[in-house]
Amino acid sequence: MKTPADPVRDYLAAVEREASALPADRRHELLADLAEHIEVTRADHPGTATGEVLAALGDPRTIAATALAEAGNGDTAAPAPGGASARRGKVHPLVPLLMLTLSLPFMVVFPDHPGPLIGVLFRVTGAVLLCTSVHWTAVRKTTGVLLAAVLPTAVIATWNLSGGGPAGDAPALWANLSMLALLAGTAAWLWRVRRP
Repeated sequence: MKTPADPVRDYLAAVEREASALPADRRHELLADLAEHIEVTRADHPGTATGEVLAALGDPRTIAATALAEAGNGDTAAPAPGGASARRGKVHPLVPLLMLTLSLPFMVVFPDHPGPLIGVLFRVTGAVLLCTSVHWTAVRKTTGVLLAAVLPTAVIATWNLSGGGPAGDAPALWANLSMLALLAGTAAWLWRVRRP
């Protein structure tokens, strides 16, 4: 007896076949990301047919070719709109981590004119580079941005706007060291869980 066709399973199998040149862990991550995306899209749009969701993802060969190109294993990949695939992943994974971590010392060491501006530029640029990198999954990117960009910004803004921040040299030093420890810890974790 023939089993009924499952379009999602067939789609993921096609991507897996086409991406067979990827390392196994990267291929499994790609398939897990696609499966998660399909599941979320179907949950967010319950009336949408599965075929439409899969068509919106694109051809399995294109997805596999893009993943291979990003991994450095493929010569031919369909370029993403605007040439984004050519730029994505070209930045070393250490760059966004350093930018996010060093944003706070710039603000503390140079509290007047250039320091806060440079700190904010570092934080925003680091968050953007982290989000566009191919070295982390979407969940890890989101966690990293929340811990290394959003949380420190919210805490500093709350301190500055409410006037309830640590007063005096010793409490302010401990607060800044705690925030730096959070940034460094997040960067170390992201470095450890990055994709090759």
